[in-house]
Amino acid sequence: MDDGEATPGAGEGALAAGFRWDLSDLYTGPDDPRIDADLDRALADARAFEGGFRGRVAKLTATELARAVDEYETLLEPVSKAAAYSELLFAADTASERHGALLQHVQERATEVRTTLLFFELEWVALDSESVDALLGDPALARRWHHLSAMRRYRPHVLSEPEERILEETANTGPRAFGRFFDEFVSSLRFRVGRNGETDLLGEEEVLSRLYDPIRAVRREAAKSLTAGLKENARPLSFVFNTLLQHKAVEDRLRTFEAPMAARNLANEIDGAGVESLLSACVARFPLVARYYRLKARLLGLARLEDYDRYAPVSAEAALRSFESARRIVMDAYGDFAPEMADVAGRFFGERWIDAELRPGKRGGAFCASTVPSVHPYVLLNYTGRLRDVMTLAHELGHGVHQFLARGQGLFEQDTPLTTAETASVFGEMLVFRRLLREETDSRVRLGLLCGKIEDAFATVFRQVAMTRFEEALHAARRGEGELPIERVNELWMEANRPMFGDAVELSDDYAWWWLYIPHFVHSPFYCYAYAFGELLVLALLRRYDEEGAGFVPRYLDLLRAGGSDTPQALLARMDLDIAEPGFWDQGLALLEDLVADAEALAP
Repeated sequence: MDDGEATPGAGEGALAAGFRWDLSDLYTGPDDPRIDADLDRALADARAFEGGFRGRVAKLTATELARAVDEYETLLEPVSKAAAYSELLFAADTASERHGALLQHVQERATEVRTTLLFFELEWVALDSESVDALLGDPALARRWHHLSAMRRYRPHVLSEPEERILEETANTGPRAFGRFFDEFVSSLRFRVGRNGETDLLGEEEVLSRLYDPIRAVRREAAKSLTAGLKENARPLSFVFNTLLQHKAVEDRLRTFEAPMAARNLANEIDGAGVESLLSACVARFPLVARYYRLKARLLGLARLEDYDRYAPVSAEAALRSFESARRIVMDAYGDFAPEMADVAGRFFGERWIDAELRPGKRGGAFCASTVPSVHPYVLLNYTGRLRDVMTLAHELGHGVHQFLARGQGLFEQDTPLTTAETASVFGEMLVFRRLLREETDSRVRLGLLCGKIEDAFATVFRQVAMTRFEEALHAARRGEGELPIERVNELWMEANRPMFGDAVELSDDYAWWWLYIPHFVHSPFYCYAYAFGELLVLALLRRYDEEGAGFVPRYLDLLRAGGSDTPQALLARMDLDIAEPGFWDQGLALLEDLVADAEALAP
């Protein structure tokens, strides 16, 4: 339709038909001879690098070390390029044996390169602190100061070179293999969903999308079918989880990490006390979640919400939005804030750096992959036309703009730790939300927009914190009790989620199975708290923007350009934010409470 809207009956899966990415800026196809040519060259360069530097790192001057790091980064880029291509190709079609075979091939070839270069990082972290301080104090290493300092954080946790080599080589038949199996298996699942007397076979994304339907019977049926499909396939999925939990326990023991979350905190450049401060502040505000859902029950005319009612729209506005409409909304919001952001985001559409259509075999969810500095990022999402998909588009394009602007930092520092990786993505969502709210005059629709934003924010903050608490309990139970029966994991999942909803939402026995499809638990243990970190951080940044106006924009863009070139605390200090300040997280949480109060005031 010309107005960019489509009715629900038009079919959620067709709204972004044809919006597929073009990966030819990486390679022309899975048989492109340049893939192996790049890997061959990288391996040859790695062996030459090893010949020139093995046993000599302790003897290098600051200038020589800077040159060595530059060379190291350069020879790794083609490996990262091939890896990014194989991963994107696989994500777009996990059912293709050809794509799976390429992914495995590239992982094995990349391992050859990485094991050849292991010596360099090990020799660097083995240096005594006095020598390191002298080197890092030299201006010749100023550009590499953060990268080299960050490597030193792992000094207590690295193993001998033969041990590191074994862990790297067996990862391809261990955690990476189980992660690939999980993606293939979940992407292949089809859920039997009844509607209007007929039964559809839907993929995960289509079923989850129906939990946002205004018709309660549709939501109930979607939840029922999701549970049934997960229960049918629980045994292999549970085996994957149990195996990866034990793998992490073994690796943590070998590397002497004291707690299951410690390795993630180290990678995120944040200490355990800081993470616990964030988690505790959010848990203390769980009553806010129940307060909002009691309001929502009243708005929906229900005595109490069931778990499948959480995302029901409160507004009568139920039209689906075409992908073109979503593009215009996001581009306008980005352009209002900074034309440069809109220019970069526009390239994702114009140059086909985005894959949005629903397809069998395509990985669920959404992500943005930075690839390598010499190319550009790519975005994957599964667009079904609901407002949350517009927000997902804004979110992933925020990642894309961030990664594109940070390319100048080079391969080693273009990406940020997970803690600050959500800075531009959540900010992009808020820009879209504010623009929609500003333009809407109908109070009922405004209330619907506000409730949708509250629910998104709660999912990003409180739900992710609940999932982190679940992971903490899950890893502790696996280490203390051995392989966990599915019923035990279900129990831990419910124990972690019930405190968030209080008495406002009835969590059925079916909900106990819904941990089984969440990929972060498989691919990136303890990733989830970074979402809460990012959301609350962005609320603080938005307050700065409201205070400073246009003068904030260039500082913010400079923050994005900085990528991961310094610690999160140092980068955020440039924005006059101190995440170590007592009560920092309460600032963002208070703004969420204000949103709930606004919804209460708008409620009829």
